[in-house]
Amino acid sequence: MDRFYFLISALILFTAWIIPANSVAQSSSSYELIPAPDLWYNDVDGIRVGVRVKGQVPGTFEDGPHRLDAGLWLSTWFPDLPVSYYASYTNPIDRWSDFGSEASYQAITSVRTGYHRHGLGLNKRWQEGFDERRYRELSLFHSYEKRFDDEYAAFPALWSDQDKLKSTLSGQLKNDNSLGWYKIDASLGFQYLNEFYTQFQGSFIQNVKFHEYWGVNLRLFTGMASSNADPEYLFSRSSAPAIQTIDNGVTRAKGTIPQPWMESGKFQIAGGANLRGYTSQDVDTFSSSDPNVFAAPLLINSIASVNAEFDYFNPIALGFNRIPYVSEFLSFRSYLFFDAGRSLELIENEPDDLFADAGAGFSLSLNIPDYLGKPRGFVFKYELPFWLSEPGMEDSFKLRHLFSFGAVFSL
Repeated sequence: MDRFYFLISALILFTAWIIPANSVAQSSSSYELIPAPDLWYNDVDGIRVGVRVKGQVPGTFEDGPHRLDAGLWLSTWFPDLPVSYYASYTNPIDRWSDFGSEASYQAITSVRTGYHRHGLGLNKRWQEGFDERRYRELSLFHSYEKRFDDEYAAFPALWSDQDKLKSTLSGQLKNDNSLGWYKIDASLGFQYLNEFYTQFQGSFIQNVKFHEYWGVNLRLFTGMASSNADPEYLFSRSSAPAIQTIDNGVTRAKGTIPQPWMESGKFQIAGGANLRGYTSQDVDTFSSSDPNVFAAPLLINSIASVNAEFDYFNPIALGFNRIPYVSEFLSFRSYLFFDAGRSLELIENEPDDLFADAGAGFSLSLNIPDYLGKPRGFVFKYELPFWLSEPGMEDSFKLRHLFSFGAVFSL
């Protein structure tokens, strides 16, 4: 109880400090703090009330030294830990930096939605001239992480409660070739505490544009994890690994997306192998409470997949493009899709079936790029997987409804 009152006092003092009575931002000639109120919701915290703060040298617009991104929140349903916080501090390394090609170090600390994350990282970006669409990035991040409260997890079976000390090396390349834009992502992680294990995942995306409304997006994905890796780092057929849900406020805790939607198997978190037609089958194993059910939850240590989408003309998309100003940020797509994948069988007892699906979909995306031109917004999709190669007890051809958040094609 003493800790509770201490945290409440800290919230009040912090808020009073960063929001002076007669000003919007607290600043000096060398630094400014820009606060903004923040509200969010999940099924454990209820309405989470707090404040977010951006810190920067005046006039640098998130591109200067001593960048701060922080937040402090109070949960109105008063769970076991009613106060949560996040803070990130980034500072360029001048010796290794140039215009558009910054090197920086970063410190992050966070305790929110039942998850600890504290770490230090090094980041380096190489950009071709003034074209922010063509770049290479490399980062190394060391962190301590732990899921300390399963109540926040939409599917607790996908999480361990072990302490983890991790190192993650990741890289990204974006450029264009004779076909169109392409992007390569790869990450390699090492976990040292208790049992040592590794995880790797990589993807290649190629965009081929025939016309403004016609084109093909192709994605190749591979993921591998050690036999003793914790479940949040393993792969399902249909969705992103559970650890990736921590990086987005919409998926970080159950209830922001209503839990009945998640448990229905009709809502997908895009990522991983992304065999979207198998979302319902996978979710059935995620939510099973019977320890005797085989492969519950159905998670795979190694998988490779291909995802393809064919964009075609739709008059709604034409309508969006004709709306002044709005069309710069809002876009609508209609497409046919095909996914296929299978385990690499790097460990025993992995399924040896080839899983495939096909269907049609529509997506609505809001994108307000950041200062580096990277996508920043959301993608909401409605898809109809009408064919599965491994339908279980259903017919292979059947009209299925799937809603999705996020996109694997984010060029």
